[in-house]
Amino acid sequence: EIIATNGVGYDLIPLELAARRGIVVTNTPDVLNAAVAELCVGTLLSLLRRLPQADRFVRDGRWAGTAFPLSTSLAGKHVGIVGLGRIGKDIARRLEPFGVALAYHGRSDQNLAWRYEPDLATLARDVDVLIVVAPGGLDTAHLVDARVLAALGPQGYLVNVARGSVVDQAALLAALEQGSIAGAALDVFDNEPAIDPRFFTLDNVMLTPHLGSATRETRAAMAQLMLDNLRAWFRSGRALTPVAAG
Repeated sequence: EIIATNGVGYDLIPLELAARRGIVVTNTPDVLNAAVAELCVGTLLSLLRRLPQADRFVRDGRWAGTAFPLSTSLAGKHVGIVGLGRIGKDIARRLEPFGVALAYHGRSDQNLAWRYEPDLATLARDVDVLIVVAPGGLDTAHLVDARVLAALGPQGYLVNVARGSVVDQAALLAALEQGSIAGAALDVFDNEPAIDPRFFTLDNVMLTPHLGSATRETRAAMAQLMLDNLRAWFRSGRALTPVAAG
């Protein structure tokens, strides 16, 4: 038996139960890395340069009367990545040409060119932008909590392209409402798509409807890999990208 999921995340699948029952679970790694990294960098730039607000400013006819407020540059920023897996590394590589200083937090030091920080709050304190790309699940639930957000501080920005559960949403809303952090770009939320309406009133947050892999090319590649896993399993008894072997 096999469960082939059309995505890289498998936090909603009971892996231990599947293993006990001899069920192989597969996902679709790598084929969506570029799309998620593109969205992450794009929303970060939009957040820092306040592009949604600038668009509204022009459409509302305000340009003729006053100048749009100055925003902030990505160049020269210190950026921390929470979860340096395949997608995290792709994000880091795409950010390097912008002239940022990169650091990361994860379960272990990967001996890379970027600085490893074992304490997440310390990383948040040291950076201007904290990007969350850690997998979901019980182990990472509310990994980014009120303490981490306080360390990020009123000049810091948060980007979450991982899972809504990784960030304590109540603490995040409080930080955004109080100006305890400068802003956030969020592609994932608790209780999607019925997200907390308090987000809608905040001008310091950019919201997207879980678009990480949502390009035609990426979704086609994901579907193909899912089908290839099923085909390989039923032909040979071996899956291409198993995450839990039965």
